[in-house]
Amino acid sequence: MGALSLSMKDIGTQLEIIKRGAVEVLPEEELVAKLKKGRPLRVKTGFDPTAPDLHLGHTVLIQKMKQFQELGHEVIFLIGDFTGMIGDPSGKSETRKQLTRDEVDKNAETYKEQIFRILDPKKTVIEFNHRWMEKLDAAAFIELSAKYTVARMLERDDFKQRYQKQQPISIHEFMYPLIQGYDSVVLKADVELGGTDQRFNLLIGRELQREYGQEPQVVLTMPLLEGYTDGVQKMSKSLNNYIGINEAPEDIFGKIMSISDELMWRYFELLSDKALSEIQDLRSKVEAGALHPMEIKKSLGAELVARYHGAESAESARKYFEARHQNKALPSEIRKQFSAPDPIWICRLLVDLDFAKSGSQARRLIAQGAVRIDGRVVTDVDFHFDGALHRVIEVGKNRIAQLAR
Repeated sequence: MGALSLSMKDIGTQLEIIKRGAVEVLPEEELVAKLKKGRPLRVKTGFDPTAPDLHLGHTVLIQKMKQFQELGHEVIFLIGDFTGMIGDPSGKSETRKQLTRDEVDKNAETYKEQIFRILDPKKTVIEFNHRWMEKLDAAAFIELSAKYTVARMLERDDFKQRYQKQQPISIHEFMYPLIQGYDSVVLKADVELGGTDQRFNLLIGRELQREYGQEPQVVLTMPLLEGYTDGVQKMSKSLNNYIGINEAPEDIFGKIMSISDELMWRYFELLSDKALSEIQDLRSKVEAGALHPMEIKKSLGAELVARYHGAESAESARKYFEARHQNKALPSEIRKQFSAPDPIWICRLLVDLDFAKSGSQARRLIAQGAVRIDGRVVTDVDFHFDGALHRVIEVGKNRIAQLAR
């Protein structure tokens, strides 16, 4: 990439965009010094492919990468296919289950496809840390582990708590932050992004770079996005409060509409492409009573659905929400139509309609009381949908299909 010619005004503008939504920039003066050098920064963010799909919580960091990209910097999306087999111990009270190589590789492939719904593929460098980690022999691993002490590791809150409670800490867990830091050495990162729970790991990257004679990276931490259900706990699949970017457009839109009016502004700041000045103007109008928060929330839902599924899907999702939830109607013009001339097992039908990814997920939906036929909850996993008797199938609040006549 070419040189960046930045005036102090330009640097001020870049700082404002870079700091948008950030919790910390450590240290900010070093970031300014790097910008003054007039070259694109190498901005690294790592994701362990521990699950196949990304949710909006993950995209907080990817949005920040996009902002760096638009400012002319080089972004490196690091897929931690090696560290993913260890499992990040951050925020965990017990040792993570280790993933197999096949599991990690399969998940990594889906990441590559999903991130380009946000990032420019022509300007994005994708790296895999197995490339250099698998080349290290035992002696090199010992040399790396000698760069840090057990005492320093135990300063980390989650390790400290587990040690004090006499809960097991495996030796390989100590290696995780060291390997993450070593990634920064190999990639010669100028900036590393991470959630607030990654602060310890990111700072180790700074220390290791010094050990290897490099200028240390600047650490930028972003908040952990709260889930849509209560707005308190962080978005997580394990808590079932997440909004997946691969979910149906109607589901994404409906979940966005269910967040609180106050949390809506946080989602805007961290996820929207709107300028902060525009967001503040919208907030002022809502507070003055000139705009209803529901309409602003609809614009956020439409923006996010359009990003992952296209503008047409965003418009359909909005119409679906208005018809189904505001007007309490079954929106025939956007309802999915299907054929079922013969009785069909309910779990098979859910998979065929893309309302469930597998038979086991279909069973879980039924167990949760989320499936209704003609308005009645289905509780029997052996239920068969009969086209001569039934007409409408619904899953949750946002997925509905009608038998074609």
